[in-house]
Amino acid sequence: MSVASAVKDQIQQIGGGFMFSREARAFSDSTGVPGFLPGYTRGRGGVLGEVDADVVSSAFGFFRPETVRAAWEATSAMSAESAALGYLKVCQDFGRRKLAGFEDSARLAELLQRVVAATDPVGAPLFAGWRALPQAEDAPGLVLQLIHVLRELRGGLHLVGVLGSGLTPLQAVLIAGSPLESGDDHARSFGWPEPYGEITAELKGRWMQAESITDDLIAPAFAVLEDKEGEELAGLLTSCQAVVFGSR
Repeated sequence: MSVASAVKDQIQQIGGGFMFSREARAFSDSTGVPGFLPGYTRGRGGVLGEVDADVVSSAFGFFRPETVRAAWEATSAMSAESAALGYLKVCQDFGRRKLAGFEDSARLAELLQRVVAATDPVGAPLFAGWRALPQAEDAPGLVLQLIHVLRELRGGLHLVGVLGSGLTPLQAVLIAGSPLESGDDHARSFGWPEPYGEITAELKGRWMQAESITDDLIAPAFAVLEDKEGEELAGLLTSCQAVVFGSR
């Protein structure tokens, strides 16, 4: 198994965990617009700058464009820069709270930093934007920040793989779902209206192809690590995942 395949679930789950945290709820409240999506959209997409909602939709990829536009424009009173920095603090503070007792934070941050720094950002605008933000000076905060940065890398490249495999973003959402939701529920969360089309065996095969393409596209990012370091990274991320989701 490649390093990319060995760490994708940990990166996906840890890197997205802060978005549902108490810190994220407080940030969303600060936008003045109720609900999850407005704060999420402004915070995650803020690294793109003061752009039209279509730019945010093109980077988010898997969300219904009309849903992104409504959330982005509803929170326009908060500048994109302020939102990005605020959401960054949410990410870092979540890491500080969850990983305060994780003794391997410094080593994990070191390995992640090397991967992030060596990665070509082509095809992953949110990765590029998040990588450019100021880095936490403490290891727990930096670990969560770097994991999220790599989550954005995989997300951007996965969108490339999905489109290249002949799937629509909605079809990919319906097939993949999330650790917390079925495909249909996940599609509703992303703003897609029903009814949804049938997910055939052929479409599932295309999704598997998209996953394989994503693994291939992201693999060079981890090539900066020696084999033993790649194994170490996978082990540390697994331990980190257990700590993050095993404590309140």
